[in-house]
Amino acid sequence: MFDLSYLIDPVYIATIIIFIIGLQRMSHPLTARSGIIWAGAAMLLATLVTFLTPALSNFALIALGIVIGGGFGYIAAKRVAMTDMPQMVAIYNGMGGGAAAGVAAVHLLGPVHFVTGSLAIVGGLIGAVSFSGSLVAFLKLQGWMRPRPVTFTGQQIVNMAVLALAVISGILVLFQPSWSPIPYTTALWLFFLLSLAFGILMALPIGGADMPVVISMFNAFTGLAVGLDGFSFATPNYAMVIAGIIVGAAGSLLTVLMARAMNRSVRNILFGAFGATEETGVQIQGSMKSVEPDDVAVMLAYADKVIIVPGYGMAVAQAQQKVKELMDQLENRGVLVKFGIHPVAGRMPGHMNVLLAEAGISYDHLFDRDEINPEFQSTDVVLVIGANDVVNPAAHREGSPLFGMPILDVEQAKNVIVLKRGQGRGFAGIENDLFYRDNTRMLYGDAKVSLGTVVQAVKKL
Repeated sequence: MFDLSYLIDPVYIATIIIFIIGLQRMSHPLTARSGIIWAGAAMLLATLVTFLTPALSNFALIALGIVIGGGFGYIAAKRVAMTDMPQMVAIYNGMGGGAAAGVAAVHLLGPVHFVTGSLAIVGGLIGAVSFSGSLVAFLKLQGWMRPRPVTFTGQQIVNMAVLALAVISGILVLFQPSWSPIPYTTALWLFFLLSLAFGILMALPIGGADMPVVISMFNAFTGLAVGLDGFSFATPNYAMVIAGIIVGAAGSLLTVLMARAMNRSVRNILFGAFGATEETGVQIQGSMKSVEPDDVAVMLAYADKVIIVPGYGMAVAQAQQKVKELMDQLENRGVLVKFGIHPVAGRMPGHMNVLLAEAGISYDHLFDRDEINPEFQSTDVVLVIGANDVVNPAAHREGSPLFGMPILDVEQAKNVIVLKRGQGRGFAGIENDLFYRDNTRMLYGDAKVSLGTVVQAVKKL
């Protein structure tokens, strides 16, 4: 049989280049779709060429794993609703971390060299934390677990104790000292179990409002774990190393940028338990004033400029198609329609952009916070659909937990219409000053139903 192993490294280099091209194309909404295809093709190429590795065996088991995993992923991706994309991203990212931990475990079951063993220990720790932490994020986003932070007395002490025990177990695995009271395999089991436990404990005090940052952070963890695993082989797997570095660097940068968008540190997001308790003792002047869909239709139809601010409530109601219908009706009447997108609106980076694009709304209608904020003063009507904390003027009030967070300054518009199911607070647990302003009206009900009624009313004008 021909030895084609000499092709592995050149093909890996080619896949690395394709990965970089794909990542570069993902940086812009208009080319993001093709960027994903480029990256997927690179991953397929890297997987296929790995079969040329000398002495590789168990081809049937490997093929079975690819068929089962690939088939499940294909079916799940085809069926998942766009509104459920954040939890899908979270769980698939966690699977990557779990796979990295599995690679480390296999490495540690054989003869352990100090350098490569150390890399496998660190990669296994980070991968296991990413897996279990991402699983908690999935459960919170899916609604199968309380979305608010879960806290208890002495939580950080317990967390650090579990992490310390995991590190100690890893050291015992690495050095295998003769005086160790724990057998090698037991220490290895303890290492991974404690690492998984730390990932769970790390994610529990993080609330739903911080999930975009957390998903990015665990994505960075997965990339770092994959990169370390790539170095842990006797002959480094450069495709794993470079791909891991790219994912780790991109995830880390995005994590920092998302944290800055909320004017908070990553440390505060991880350990601050933001949203665990609701703000009390604040007296807000004014009252919430409701409005009927017909009145909203008149305000929108005869406006010169309308800005729509989507939030997680739009995703829950799956109202993006109705938003597109409303935009089309208004533009047909000569109304200028724009969208204001806050960086952390929704439950993952770019969540609102993805939903609006899925509804057929072109990217040239979407503007980020810095671009759209100067325009609110000259806007006739702002339509807030399910957004809460990202439009809360309490961010300007010293002493508020939101103080200093950059928000969309929708309160500066002439009229603000807020679509909301009820009078509850957002994930941060803070009363929204905007709802009590004189220029704000509340349109209560399911956003999809409310927008449908508004659209029909606009058509009749």
